[in-house]
Amino acid sequence: MGSTSSGRQADARDRDGEGRARNARPRDGLGRPLPYGTDGVERQPEGVVRAPEQSVTEAQELLDAGKPFHAHEVFEDAWKSGPEEERTLWRGLAQLAVGLTHAARGNVTGGARLLRRGAGVVEEWASDTGRGRPYGMDLTGLAAWARELAADVERGGGTVEAGVRAPRLRQ
Repeated sequence: MGSTSSGRQADARDRDGEGRARNARPRDGLGRPLPYGTDGVERQPEGVVRAPEQSVTEAQELLDAGKPFHAHEVFEDAWKSGPEEERTLWRGLAQLAVGLTHAARGNVTGGARLLRRGAGVVEEWASDTGRGRPYGMDLTGLAAWARELAADVERGGGTVEAGVRAPRLRQ
C-alpha cells in the first residue's frame, strides 16, 4: 500500500497515490456512504459536459427519483463547465439540491440553511441578469419552493421524502 505525505495508508482510505479521495465507497440514493461490499446506487458520473437543457432534464429526472444528491452532481458539472456568466445560477441550483438532500437525511439546520442560500442565489442571479426563466426554469418559483420547504423542515424537525418534495424545475 502506498502512503501519503502524512504517513497514512492511501489505499485503506479510498485515496489515490497523492492522497485525493477516489470516492469508490458505495452510496445510497441520498449520497450517504454504505459499507464496502454493499450494493449501492449507481454513481452519477462526474465531469460530464452537457447542454444546459440536458442538465435541467437530467437533474429533474434525478430529483423526481428521490436522488437530489445525484442531481447536485449534474448541476455541479454545469457550474464547472458552463459559461462564466452562468456559474452562479448553476451553483445556486446545486445548493437547492444539496439542501433537499440534507432535509431528506434529517439534517434540519443544514437543509434549511442550504435551501435558503440557494433560493437567494437563484433569485439574485435572475434579477442581476433579467433572466427569470433560463432554459425554461422558473427561478422565482424555485426560490419560493425552497423557502417553503425550509420552513416546513424547521417546523416538522424530521426527514422529508426527497422524491415527493422535489421541485419542478420547469413549470
